[in-house]
Amino acid sequence: MSLDAGFFDEMYAVADDPWSMRTRWYERRKYDLSTAVLPRRRYGDGLEVGCSVGELTARLAGRCDRLTAWDTSATAVARATARLAGHPGVRVEQASAPATPLPSVDLLVLSEVLYYLDPGDLQTLLGQVRTALRPDGTLLAVHWRHPVPEYPQTGDAVHETLRAGLPWPRVATHEEPDLLLDCWVAAPAADVRAASVAAAEQLW
Repeated sequence: MSLDAGFFDEMYAVADDPWSMRTRWYERRKYDLSTAVLPRRRYGDGLEVGCSVGELTARLAGRCDRLTAWDTSATAVARATARLAGHPGVRVEQASAPATPLPSVDLLVLSEVLYYLDPGDLQTLLGQVRTALRPDGTLLAVHWRHPVPEYPQTGDAVHETLRAGLPWPRVATHEEPDLLLDCWVAAPAADVRAASVAAAEQLW
């Protein structure tokens, strides 16, 4: 079954930053990779699902006019809100996907969150993704690849589902022993120019 808020509340009860997002080089490097592959310099409305303490959120804030960050844990929401106090365009909310329907956005970030969902909930969320992302919008998915006994799915299984279920061209795919990253543009799969950063600037 999908992990509920109680699982995460327990994590935040014993550690201020349970995954050491603020201090680990692994995490900082991953955030650099995540923001580097985004094909647009600027987005109107962005949504990050599963923001934790707000470290990636702070980086995404500089690329969005308006950014909403969700987390299922009230404690995480409080800590992310404090972290992002200097970013006026950011709103942090307590919400869970897919229970809370995704709003219409230009950028959707699903980083280290989908393996918490069981296959049925992942399919429900995938249906929401297809309708929530605006035309030419960007979807970014990044996940840890190593199995975790408590998680309903692995990162590899999650990305297999995304790749099979999304009819959009991919801007970038990055694979390492530790993580998978995929970035899509919401456009017809046959539109090769839609996923090209160079084409957006009329370079070809």
